[in-house]
Amino acid sequence: MVSESSGEVVVVGGGVVGLTTALVLAERGRRVRVWTRDPVEATTSVVAGALWWPYRIEPVATARVWALRSLEVYEKLAARAGHTGVRMVEGVQGETPLDEAEGWLAGRVPGLRAATAREYAGTGVVARLPLIDMPAHLPWLRERFLAAGGVIETRTVSAFAEVDAPVVVNCTGLAARELVPDPSVRPVRGQLVVVQNPGIDTWLVSTDAAGEHTYMFPQPGGLVLGGTSEEDVWSLEPDPATAEAIVRRCAALRPEIEGARVLAHRVGLRPTRPSVRLERETLPDGRPLVHNYGHGGAGVTVAWGCAHEAARLVAG
Repeated sequence: MVSESSGEVVVVGGGVVGLTTALVLAERGRRVRVWTRDPVEATTSVVAGALWWPYRIEPVATARVWALRSLEVYEKLAARAGHTGVRMVEGVQGETPLDEAEGWLAGRVPGLRAATAREYAGTGVVARLPLIDMPAHLPWLRERFLAAGGVIETRTVSAFAEVDAPVVVNCTGLAARELVPDPSVRPVRGQLVVVQNPGIDTWLVSTDAAGEHTYMFPQPGGLVLGGTSEEDVWSLEPDPATAEAIVRRCAALRPEIEGARVLAHRVGLRPTRPSVRLERETLPDGRPLVHNYGHGGAGVTVAWGCAHEAARLVAG
């Protein structure tokens, strides 16, 4: 077996967390292979909306550090020439008082302010934030990783003992439930509808009295409408009644959506856990295993911050 000091790492998992972690490691000079069951175009990550917003996940204080580090990267990617899939787009985060958002976003999000009554009927904040087109961003991550000398292998892993590298990084998301095994990892099903954009160029997230989320994200491939959060539901089949309800809720907020042509239906399973697991342990054969999973619906928000922390853990 190759020694840990050789620098070789295998990252198991090829979604946004796995690819970002692999890229950070490769650009720090490590020899990195990604083992992934699916190409990036077929991962859960490609289904994401995907807006950078500090969704509440545990541990809260640390997750905020990860989120702000990720924000710095996305701001730079949005300013780069070429198609990284990242744009800075203005929108309204509903049911969020300004003082709550300013508590830790002030100074980091220029122009953060309270939404006017014309912009939003309830309490909300206006912010210009990264909006990531995942069908473009994931392939961009893959190409940048390959350009850094990384290798991607199509592999299905049933045990970490199968991985032939001195250091293993576990970015398997929902699959960690069986692979680790970690029964605390659970699916939270999200269903989206993509419609032809009737001219909406800002994003909107709203939460009703029952806690149901409604959102719309203008992406190059259409207007992404959502959504659902169904705990412990494993089905990947779009439900027609749910899709109709999503469109109806969005049209209630933006009437021009009513009658928009449906382009696609998407379903993804968020890998949720009571708290993100980002730590280093030792396999029975003595090799280090770094876990980086359990991000729920905040994978995009914290991907880069978690990747840098995982790289630090790999270095020991």
